[in-house]
Amino acid sequence: MTHPVSNLVHVADELSRRLGQLADHLAQLPPREATQVIARVVDPADGVLGGFTHLVATSSVFAKNQAEHGTLPAEVWLALGRAANELDAIGGDLDEHREPLHRLSTRPRAQAAKPASPAPLVVRRRR
Repeated sequence: MTHPVSNLVHVADELSRRLGQLADHLAQLPPREATQVIARVVDPADGVLGGFTHLVATSSVFAKNQAEHGTLPAEVWLALGRAANELDAIGGDLDEHREPLHRLSTRPRAQAAKPASPAPLVVRRRR
């Protein structure tokens, strides 16, 4: 019987490989299909970003426990906690754009074929 940790390391490696494949394929998709994929990626409940944020947050809890027992440096726990918080904030920033992505990705092909009017790109800075 295979050791569970070996299986989970394999799952992590496979997830990483599949995310790379997803990114490669996304770059080649037509706009409507790419928008569908992006909408799924940023979905906070069932999307890739939400799942990854949950994984990092869970890792942070584990690292905190290990840091309290002296088996991991506290800096590892703090770094994972910061990463989880940043990912959660990014998810929150993207959540406001979820509806337009969903609407664009689910509208009928006849409507999708109409060219959209271009929007000026504006860079907003956070302060």
